Amino acid sequence: MQDFLSMADATPDDVTTILDRADAMKAARDDALAAGRSPVTPEVLDGRSVALVFEKPSLRTRASFEVGVHELGGKALPMWNTEINLGGREDVADVAAVLERYVQAIVIRTFAHDNLVRMAEVADAPIVNSLSDHEHPCQVLADLQTVREEFGETTGRTLAYVGDGNNVAHSLVLGGALAGMDVRIVHPDGYGPDQEVMARAADLAVDGATVAATTDVRDGIAGADVVYTDVWASMGQEDEAAARRAAFDGFRVTTDLMVSASEHAIFLHCLPAHRGEEVDADVIDGPTSRVFDQAENRLHAQKALLAHLLAPHTTAGSAP
Repeated sequence: MQDFLSMADATPDDVTTILDRADAMKAARDDALAAGRSPVTPEVLDGRSVALVFEKPSLRTRASFEVGVHELGGKALPMWNTEINLGGREDVADVAAVLERYVQAIVIRTFAHDNLVRMAEVADAPIVNSLSDHEHPCQVLADLQTVREEFGETTGRTLAYVGDGNNVAHSLVLGGALAGMDVRIVHPDGYGPDQEVMARAADLAVDGATVAATTDVRDGIAGADVVYTDVWASMGQEDEAAARRAAFDGFRVTTDLMVSASEHAIFLHCLPAHRGEEVDADVIDGPTSRVFDQAENRLHAQKALLAHLLAPHTTAGSAP
């Protein structure tokens, strides 16, 4: 795996290897912190540099990648679009051609997925999609790690995603298929996932995994092990917020709706969340919620991903 633009760039073995490494790194970090030691494992990146390019605002992505690169012994170089102006002041291909002369990997959080594709065409350094309008694969690695922590494995588990068929939904169906999960996208009319993505996910499915889309909320959630949602209007869709609130009426994840899921179901949300809109506070702040474990796992899954791309032969979770 040279680049990570999409969950479809990974194989089932890649996903398993990354998640195993993420678990080992998380355990080693917890042990180090509990013993009062530094969690830094400098031999993994060994002083190498990673550019973090942000066209969109960020909390979890910046914090998790910047801390993660540091803890792997590398140097993070955060760069904001006010400095670069992708496609404006600087041609996207030129940005990639320049940065690859300085750094060993480029992580980019952008609007247009084509920006990532263009960078990957130009740069020999690995390009990592930390979010685009089409996919959010780093988020889904953390989601899969959270599911494994809860249930021991992903194979055979059912995830119901309720809401817009957006970038998170696309990466969930692809990642879930690679991890042997049944994934259902439960969406209002006119807000379904990309059909090419659904078809690709079906082609990638292993261990009997299935992908499906439905507009029936109760049926879509029935028996699910994981219920997942996202905001109804993402960055760049602010002008659509009112229309989306009307269209998504009935698609809020409520305590009543969670009853339709499995009795052991957990709730996930990629954050930020709007309590009272896409999810009730009683759900996201209740006992079934794992959203902050999920957010923490962004750090561990992304550390494992960077190690997989840049240092595949170093020890998975060694502590200094």
